Amino acid sequence: MSATDSQQVEAARSEWARRAAAAAALDLAHTATPPRSQAQIVWRNFKRNRFAVAGGSVVLLLYLVAIFATQIAPQNYAAFNPGQPLQPPSAAHWFGTDRQTRDIFSRVIVGSRVSLSVGFVAVALIMLIGVSLGALAGYFGGLVDNAIMRFTDIMLAIPGLFLLITAAALFAPGLRTTMVVIGLTSWMGAARLVRGEVLRVKAQDFVLAARALGAPSRWIIVRHILPNVLAVIIVEGTLWLSYAILLESALSFLGLGAQPPTPSWGGMLADGRVDMQLAWWETVFPGLAIFLTVFCFNLVGDGLRDAFDPRQRRS
Repeated sequence: MSATDSQQVEAARSEWARRAAAAAALDLAHTATPPRSQAQIVWRNFKRNRFAVAGGSVVLLLYLVAIFATQIAPQNYAAFNPGQPLQPPSAAHWFGTDRQTRDIFSRVIVGSRVSLSVGFVAVALIMLIGVSLGALAGYFGGLVDNAIMRFTDIMLAIPGLFLLITAAALFAPGLRTTMVVIGLTSWMGAARLVRGEVLRVKAQDFVLAARALGAPSRWIIVRHILPNVLAVIIVEGTLWLSYAILLESALSFLGLGAQPPTPSWGGMLADGRVDMQLAWWETVFPGLAIFLTVFCFNLVGDGLRDAFDPRQRRS
């Protein structure tokens, strides 16, 4: 073998050794780096959406404000300021005062507690009823599916606001009544959505295998089907929160929500409508609070939808 051939063989061996070392290092890196979990992938994709992150930050801030409302509010929400009716926004009263001389800024702060708590509890009821009925209808099908879905169709055929007003009028108006009424009259969309997702998931091989192995229906629904529907439920839950807050505002505007002296954004809109020509701040600031809250919840919902969507992922 000539010197040139020896050099070529040596160069080939060196190149092979370099590539083998690089491949081993790459395998070691993959082994040392644990695979990303579903939650980590969703969180990473969610952070890429700046609007969703901004909306989530505002929502978190609103909940903190609601929790510490009485400490943040500069005045007692029911306190009067004699001789200062319908004062415009100023350094003393950032959002002005209402006809009863109460500080609007303090009432908006405390009113966030009402709207956000109603939305949270109402959505919990919507998810409990809607997810349960939708899962049962989609999994069992047949007579169970027909009975549940026909009842759902009947509920959907009744105008939503009329149903809300009727139910609220049958009981003593108040915060608890508002939460329960919204939850008991708004679960239909959730039931239909979950039913459709369950019909899709139950045809998957892992569900068919569980049924072939004799797993009980309750086990299959709880351990196999609902975890695969959870993404849709979470995304829609943020939209249901927006919907529930709007409904609470509508009921309070009609006098069927939280009762005085407890402030609510809808009730403040109702109080300020008679002075809209003279004191725009009575309705503008509560209206902006409703708009900001609903808008931010919608941004979070859009961000979660994209984060859970496999077509949007870049791992």
